Amino acid sequence: MTHVLEFSFPVEGRGFSKAGDAASRVKQLLKQAAIPTAFIRRAVVVAYEAELNMIIHSNGGTLELLVSQEEVVIRAMDIGPGIQDVEKAMLEGFSTAPPEARKLGFGGGMGLPNMRRSADELHIESDPELGTVITAVIHLRANTV
Repeated sequence: MTHVLEFSFPVEGRGFSKAGDAASRVKQLLKQAAIPTAFIRRAVVVAYEAELNMIIHSNGGTLELLVSQEEVVIRAMDIGPGIQDVEKAMLEGFSTAPPEARKLGFGGGMGLPNMRRSADELHIESDPELGTVITAVIHLRANTV
C-alpha cells in the first residue's frame, strides 16, 4: 500500500515531561490531511497510549505514522526491554509501571486495552530482551466509525 503521509517521532524512555508530544503531532498531521474527526480521535488514542507505554516501560523508541487513502497506521517500536507476558499485559488494569510513573498518574494498566478498542487491527510482537513493535491499523471506511 502506498502511503501518502509518513512521519516518525522519537520517544524518550522516562521522558515524562514530553508525554503526549508525539500524539499531539499525530493529531495535527491527521487534521492537515483532512482525515475525518472520528478517525483522528481513534488514532490519537492509539498514538498516546503507545507513546506513554514507551515512556513508562522502555528505553525509548520511535512512533511512526503512516497514512494512505485506505488507512492510518501507527507503529510503536521500542528498544527494549520487551513485554514479558503480552496476554497478561492486555488485561484491563494489569500494570508493571514503576512507582515513578504511578506518582505522575500514569500506569493504570489501560494502555494496550485502549489501543485494542481504538484500532481495527492491533499486532504486538515482543521479545523480552530486544523490545516491542506494536502496529495499530485504523481503516478509513464509514462503517468502522
